[in-house]
This record gives sequence, structure tokens and C-alpha cells, in this order.
Amino acid sequence: MWESGHGMTLTTRPTTPTAKRTLKDAAVTVLNPRDRVPVSFIVDDSTCLVNLAHFGIPHFASTFPQRYQQDWRALPREIPDSFVRKFGEWSRDHGVKGKYSIVPYPACVGWVDRDMPGWTVQQLQDSLSLVPDFMTQDWDIHPEMISHTWAINTKTGRPYTERSARFMENFDWSVGKSADELGDYLAYGLRILKNAGLNCEGVTTPGGFGSRSLAALSQATLEACRDVHQTEVPHYFHHYCTDATTSVVPRVENVSGLGTADPRCVVSIISCTRDWFGGWDGLKAGSADQFITADLEKGRMVEVIEREEPAIMLCHWPGIYCNGQETGFNIFKTVVGRLHERYDNLIWMKTSEIARYWAAKELTTIQHRDNQVVLDAPFAASDFTLSVNTSIETPPVIQTQCEHCELKPAATPRHLVAGTFHTSKLASKTVVCVDLPKGRTILRL
Repeated sequence: MWESGHGMTLTTRPTTPTAKRTLKDAAVTVLNPRDRVPVSFIVDDSTCLVNLAHFGIPHFASTFPQRYQQDWRALPREIPDSFVRKFGEWSRDHGVKGKYSIVPYPACVGWVDRDMPGWTVQQLQDSLSLVPDFMTQDWDIHPEMISHTWAINTKTGRPYTERSARFMENFDWSVGKSADELGDYLAYGLRILKNAGLNCEGVTTPGGFGSRSLAALSQATLEACRDVHQTEVPHYFHHYCTDATTSVVPRVENVSGLGTADPRCVVSIISCTRDWFGGWDGLKAGSADQFITADLEKGRMVEVIEREEPAIMLCHWPGIYCNGQETGFNIFKTVVGRLHERYDNLIWMKTSEIARYWAAKELTTIQHRDNQVVLDAPFAASDFTLSVNTSIETPPVIQTQCEHCELKPAATPRHLVAGTFHTSKLASKTVVCVDLPKGRTILRL
């Protein structure tokens, strides 16, 4: 089952155009980075100061009164910076990386690059500075459209006057929109964050935004990110999938310009879980067991990690804070602890790092000639890892336009880092890990 946003279901795999595989060689396999399983954490509905659940529920309820009956007045209006730092420090101490949204105009309360009514200018500046000064080391920053509630007229900067699902970002506003129209909308949100000093390599869609315009959304992300932030490998988060039989590997889409000076693509990042922490409003606690059970044997993360596919968890910021109770945060800490207890082959990555790696994995041309492997990469990627069907006696040599160096042996596959190799005579295989540059690289065995 493919799903998007807050539970809108797609009955078939999205039809967005994906990459046509480039030339590969059967004797060479591209592995996960450092031959480990990527894991990541997606944080939605976050922004500066504003608790989106408190301010957003009245907007949703005005259109769908029977669906949104939470007592929003009882929810805190603010998720404090002290909690952002607490969450960020714990995550850094435990190696966690991922994506953190900054909604540019949260529920139309105020603009993160200008003013946030209800808070002083200094409070907003302090909150905003926490993001580039502290969070971006471990987290990608995405706009989650513009307001996450009412659609904004990008010519005026004001919400459209009609109050219906047709003019809500989460619901119907994107239906029937062209790639150019969606690109204009995405670019508007990206520019606000750029004005605020935040660089973005991708976007996140709120709710069902783009669900019925997937091809346009993919192309719009590509164009908007390249235009506003000059992003080389744009990516977007729209789907999650909890079906045990369906792959959740990133999808490399809208590829063009291979073999030229201007290769292009966009990557769809897919979460393998739903929000089983505290929900989007912080009112419904989940369970760590849905991710990984106490005996470390079952759970959605176990399913995906055992397949060696990127295991990306999804949460919503109000549900991590849980109205000051931090229930979702405590569930998350339990999940991370269990994952690290069970596995020694995980690698935490930002979503942009996963996107770049998959673009390089899918689009790098690989040819095996005698005792060398020739790679032509449209995009650079760190920790690029290859398995070659041969065992070797002497260290392999990497040759690029900038360097010519001998790789160092790794004691075991778990010790692989960039610039090392591990060979197995029993399996007649050699695994090589390098920081792959853009352009041609020759691996001499």
C-alpha cells in the first residue's frame, strides 16, 4: 500500500517517470554506503515556535468540522526552543540524522523570515538561528509548502478568500495544477526559507498535496530546488509505505542530461513507517513495538532493515513534543536504543545524502575491463561502495582527475570507510568503498 501525507491511500505504485538504468556490469554490484543499511528520521509539521496543531486544527475544522473535533485550545501554542535543542542534542549524541521541516508561514500565524505575531522579533530570531547554528549539521531543512493549511496566492502573499478544501494545501489545491504552477508554489516557500538564511535541497508535501498530480509534483520539485537553491540533486518527501511486500528504496525520477555537463534528476524519498510516536496533533501515543519489539525480533523497521533497504521513520513534531509530555520523544529514544542493540550495520543519513547516493547508484555507468572497473558518475557520492566478483592479492588503486591513490585494507566489512577495501578469497569478492567524484573514476584491481 502506497500512502501520502496524513493517510491518503494510493492503490498502485505512483506512475511518476523513474530513471532508465544506465550501463552496468554483472560482475560489479553497487552496495549500500559502507555496506551498511541507511536509516533516517523524518520530522514533519515542525517550524519556529509555533505548535502547528494548535493553530492548524481550527483551519481544518472550518472545512471538515466532523473530522477535526480536537480541543485545540487545550493544546500549547508553542513548542519551545529548549525542546528543539533537547531533541537535537539527544539525536546527535546517538548519531541520528534525517529531515526537519520549517513551515514558512505556519497556519498563517506569521512569516519565519519576518515576524511571528505573539512572539518578539528577538524570540523569532533566536528560534531561527538555532536551525543553521545547530540543527543543520544532522538534519536537512525542508519547507512544508507555505502555510500547511490555507493555500496562498503567490502574487499577493495572502490566503485565497474561498474557505473550502479546494483552497487548502493539504487537500485539493494542487489537483489539476501543472508542473509550472506547482513549481511556482514550491519556489515561493523555498525563497522564504532562503530569505531566513536556510538552504534547502528538498521539499516536503503536507497531507495530500500533490497526490493527484504526482508527475507535476516531481518535475516541480526538480525545477524549484534548482532555481532557488541551485540544488544539484533535489529530493522530496511525499510517500510512506507500510506494505511488507513492497520495496521502499528511493525513486530516481525525471532523469535527463546524462553524459552532458548538466545532468538532472529528482529523488522521491519514501518512509517505511507511519507516525507511531504521538500523532500529528500529539494526542494519540503510539508504541515502540510497532517499529521494533522489545525482544528485537519483529516490527516494521526490522522488516525493512533485513531487506537492506533504507529504513526511514516518520513523525510529526507536535507528536514528539506531545503537549509537553514528550511521550513521542520517549518512544523514539526507545526505538533508537533497540535498533542499536539489535544491529551493528546501520548508517544514519540525512535524506539529501540518501537521495544523492541513490542518484549515483542508479545513474553511474559501470564497466569492468580486465583488471579495472571504470565508473562514469553524473553525481558525486560519499562512501560509494562496490562489490567486484574477484579476490585480489594487492591493494586496489583509485584514479580520478584529481588523485591517484592506493586503498587501505579494512579488517572486516564492518570497518569499511571511504578509501578502504575488503577482500574475501572464499567468496571470490572484493568490496571497495570510495568517495566517488563526479566524472570518471578508474578502479585498478
